[in-house]
Amino acid sequence: MSEHEAGRVLLDPTGERRKPIRERLARPARLEGLTVGLLDIAKARGDIFLDRLAELLAERGAVVKRYRKPTFTKPAPIDVRQQIAQECGAVVEALAD
Repeated sequence: MSEHEAGRVLLDPTGERRKPIRERLARPARLEGLTVGLLDIAKARGDIFLDRLAELLAERGAVVKRYRKPTFTKPAPIDVRQQIAQECGAVVEALAD
């Protein structure tokens, strides 16, 4: 049965025909003095993980900035992503359940 036979049409909201290829960025040489953004995606217990990670990063000399998405169901708002890009040399996005 095709996608049109049952009177239904299947749409892909991303509109991507193929996966984008993205090269990994090089890891920072050191954490000391680096501003690291921690993005809480608003899932349960993600903040607990980020609290501990913030402690460990600070012990190694990193400057930690915290950010939070309004909801885990959508991408971070563009202004939050731009702020992270401008303020941070690295970012960690927390996933937890």
